Amino acid sequence: MQQPAFRVRVTKDHLTFCSGHFITYAGHQCERLHGHNYRVAVEVEGPLDDNHYVFDFIALKDRTQEIVETLDHRMMLPTESQLLHLEAQPKQVTIRYQDRLWSFPREDCVLLPISNTTAEALASYIASQLKRKLLEQHGFKPTALSVEVEESPGQSARYSE
Repeated sequence: MQQPAFRVRVTKDHLTFCSGHFITYAGHQCERLHGHNYRVAVEVEGPLDDNHYVFDFIALKDRTQEIVETLDHRMMLPTESQLLHLEAQPKQVTIRYQDRLWSFPREDCVLLPISNTTAEALASYIASQLKRKLLEQHGFKPTALSVEVEESPGQSARYSE
C-alpha cells in the first residue's frame, strides 16, 4: 500500500519582487532591458512531524520572503552566461553582449549563479536557496520541493525536485 503524501504550499501577496532583467535567446538575440512584478509560490512535501505538520506555514513563508527580498528592486544579472560578459567591481557592474554595453551601480544589482534570468532559472535558483535555508535553519529536508515564479499574470515557470 502506498504511503500518503503531505504537502504544504504558500503563495502570498507579499511573496513578490519587482526586478529588472534581460535574457539572451536563440543564440544570437538579446532582449531590451525591462522588468516584471514577479510572484512566487513554494510547495514542500514530507512526512508529518510530531505536531502533524509537514512544515510550519509561517516559517516557510518567512524563509521564502528572505530570498525574495534579496531580488526585490534590483537588476538581476546572470554570472554563468556563455553569451554575456559580466565584470563586477566594488562600485560598478558592467555587462556586455556583442556591441551592447550596460553599466549599473553595484548596489543596485544582484549577481545570480544562473546562465540566464528566465523565470525557469529564477525558480531553480529560489528552490536551491530555499532548500539550503530549510536544512540549515530548521533541519528540514523536504522529500519534494517546488517553486513557481510568475512573471506576469497567467505566465509562470515551475521548478520541482
